[in-house]
Amino acid sequence: MKRIVLTGGGTAGHVTPNIALLPALRSAGYEISYIGSMEGIEKKLIEAQGIPYYGIASGKLRRYFDVKNFTDPFRVLKGFGQASRLMKTLKPDVVFSKGGFVSVPVVMAARRRHIPVICHESDLTPGLANKLSMPSATKVCCNFPETVPYLPAGKAVLTGCPIRQELKEGSRAAALAMTGFTEGKPIMLVMGGSLGAVAVNQAVRDALPELLQTFQIIHLCGKGKLDESLKGTPGYVQYEYIQKELADLFAACDLVVSRAGANAICELLALRKPALLIPLSAKASRGDQILNARSFERQGFSMVLEEESLTKETFLAAVQNLYTHRQDYIHAMEECPQSDAIGTIMGLLNEVTTSSKH
Repeated sequence: MKRIVLTGGGTAGHVTPNIALLPALRSAGYEISYIGSMEGIEKKLIEAQGIPYYGIASGKLRRYFDVKNFTDPFRVLKGFGQASRLMKTLKPDVVFSKGGFVSVPVVMAARRRHIPVICHESDLTPGLANKLSMPSATKVCCNFPETVPYLPAGKAVLTGCPIRQELKEGSRAAALAMTGFTEGKPIMLVMGGSLGAVAVNQAVRDALPELLQTFQIIHLCGKGKLDESLKGTPGYVQYEYIQKELADLFAACDLVVSRAGANAICELLALRKPALLIPLSAKASRGDQILNARSFERQGFSMVLEEESLTKETFLAAVQNLYTHRQDYIHAMEECPQSDAIGTIMGLLNEVTTSSKH
């Protein structure tokens, strides 16, 4: 039996693509283990999948001054020692790393024991953890054509992002029953990310009377961000967040308004959903969402409206334009080559495990 160690953590975006690979790995007969941080978000998510989980010490890798910069290198060294012992015990044939600071000592430990590593970079420009890991990797997977020049020559593979297959199996009828919506009017799904997005929420609510003339609206607004005054508005439903019914909501919607996190927009690509992307501003992030969104715009998959330009008027105009030309966006997504990320990554994993046994 082939053995694989998955790693990655710090945010859900470093874990959900690993979870998306699990059914294919199980079908291919891999024995799967996961190495993550002691108490990160990945621990709960992976243990829920019934995968053996091993926590190691991890320190955040920062490009800015912080007093923890003096202590975290020692935590990384401790994590490297723990990961090295786990490599000796688990004896994986391959390591698949989704990034995040906890992955660095795992990748370094695999290299030390001559175990092949495949890394995956979600964003258009590599994060610091993956920059440190790439020299040790056999292959580096990515989501965007523009990422390839940033990766080591001969290692880059444009795969797209693994997405959970159950997202493709939603029921439109179930969503209509859940929301009380009707068949005859298009449905817009608004997603502000797991925490919700104040600017996006405000734009939707400001434009609600005009939007409701054309659309029925499902608004995922984030924890603590419900507007009680809008409850019972015909054609409008709001939820703090949705987990298991999300596939149904995707099946029902005709267009999506979303932030531009890499995993989220790759899900929209796989589901062929025309989207208006409102990326997190450069003031609030390293700017990766803006780059992600602009790449999807260039490829004809989505429209982009930056937060600084977001007003009721610009929002209404963009939504109407998107809906009018929705078939053009759907056609471009149907033509996209990197839509079978799981199949491509499984091919790479099988290739390196086979060659490493010879």
